[in-house]
Formats: sequence, C-alpha cells, structure tokens
Amino acid sequence: MRLIADSGSTKVDWRAIHSDGSVQEITTAGINPFFQTEEQIIYELQQHLLPDISATVTEIHFYGAGVASPDKIKVLQNCFRAVFPKARSSAYSDLLAAARALCGNKPGIAGILGTGANSCFYDGSDIVDNVPACGYILGDEGSGAVLGRKFISDYLKRQLPADLRESFDQKYGLNYGSVIERVYRQPFPNRYLATFSVFLNENRNNPHVNKLLKSSFEEFFTRNIMQYDYKKYKVNLVGSVAFHYEEIIAEVAKSLGIKLGIVLKSPIIGLVDYHKSI
Repeated sequence: MRLIADSGSTKVDWRAIHSDGSVQEITTAGINPFFQTEEQIIYELQQHLLPDISATVTEIHFYGAGVASPDKIKVLQNCFRAVFPKARSSAYSDLLAAARALCGNKPGIAGILGTGANSCFYDGSDIVDNVPACGYILGDEGSGAVLGRKFISDYLKRQLPADLRESFDQKYGLNYGSVIERVYRQPFPNRYLATFSVFLNENRNNPHVNKLLKSSFEEFFTRNIMQYDYKKYKVNLVGSVAFHYEEIIAEVAKSLGIKLGIVLKSPIIGLVDYHKSI
C-alpha cells in the first residue's frame, strides 16, 4: 500500500492506494514539523491514521507546509519509520505538491493561491525556478491574506464606499482596536486576514471590491508568473482563492496575454494520479 498526503495548516488529506488500485480517503489533523515535535507527530499518526490502515504500508509520499529543509524532512521520516517501519518515506514542499498535481510529468508553470501564494516553473519532475513568495507582508500577491490585508486597510482608513462599509459592519462589527489586537498581538494574522476573502467573494460585483480583486491578481501575475516563460507555457493554479475567483483570474490573465490552464481547489486528486503514473 502507498500513502499520499497533502498537509495543510489544519488537516491532512491522506489517500491510501491499495494493491488493486482502489483509493481510500483518510483525514487527520494537520502535521507541520516546524510547530510539532516528533512525539506529537507520532502520536497523531498512531491515534488517527494507523487505525484506518488495513495493509502493510510500503511507500509514503508526504507533501506539506513546513517541509522546507533537510532537518524537517528528517523529522518526518523518523516519525514515519516509527509508525510504519517497513515503508520508504519521502517528504516534499506544498509547492511541489501543486506542481505535480497540476502538471503531472510534463513541464509547466504552477501556482498556489490560497491563504498564501507561491509559484514555480516545473520541469516535469522537480521545481527548477521559483520567484520567492516572501510572505503576506513582502509578497504573497493575490493570496487570501493579502486580499484581506488590503481590504481591512481600506476599511480602517475610510476608503470604502458607504454601502460596502455598512454591509461589512453589519456582518463583522469590528473596530480599530479589535483588528490591531488580532493582526499585531495574536498568532497567525495571515489566517485571520484571509477570512475576509469570504466577504470579498460575496461582494465581488461591488466596484470597489472588483477593482481590489483585479489589481491583486494582476500583481500576482506581473510580479511572479511573468518572470517565467509564460508565453510558452500555460499557468496552472491550485488553492481556495484560485478556485473561487477563477472567472476573475482568467479575465485578468487574458488581459495580460497569459493562458490559464488547470485550476484545482486541492492538489490531492492530482497527486494520486501522479503517483499512480510513476
């Protein structure tokens, strides 16, 4: 049996590929070696993954945030070895997950537009070029966190039209102090800011929101995607923002002479197809 995993901040989507080709879906809490010890990860695997495994695991392919350095990869491999001693394990970045899910074994441009944003040129096997994402303060253009940051800044600085501000106030009831507390004094401000993407999506036809969305996606393309050979290759995207705003993103891409390819909400199905093909 082969295990394929796509790990986000809050959950891991697992797919167990059985010897007959059937695929089993399993979900556990998120796993991130930057924030969890080996003991915590092993506990999660033993308590919430192992009980659903009915055959010997021979391979594990784990993709996720926090898989960015050899020492973190080693942490994950130690954990997998402890729980599945007969399995060979590999750990990869969430960006490689996006590339393999979107492009398979063919070269192309892949991007993530979710809470954060990232992009790369992929040669059909590995990432060979990457414009640094830089996070939601210095980069992450087009991400949910940046969309939320821009909108909340407009809200606090009285840049919103009256009808939009009233609608936002009725839904959230925020004030300056509560926003500053969440953004500057509590953990994960990027996730907090990204929650406002829901309101933006609900009001995407409002001229102010529509302009913010289009300018943000244009920044994603011009500051990231257009640094690759975008005239030769289609741009493929994965993530909640990419999925929910596909129509607007496609419009912006077309205006810039960029061809949009596959758009997925989650990479897991594409990852299963990729690993079945190799």
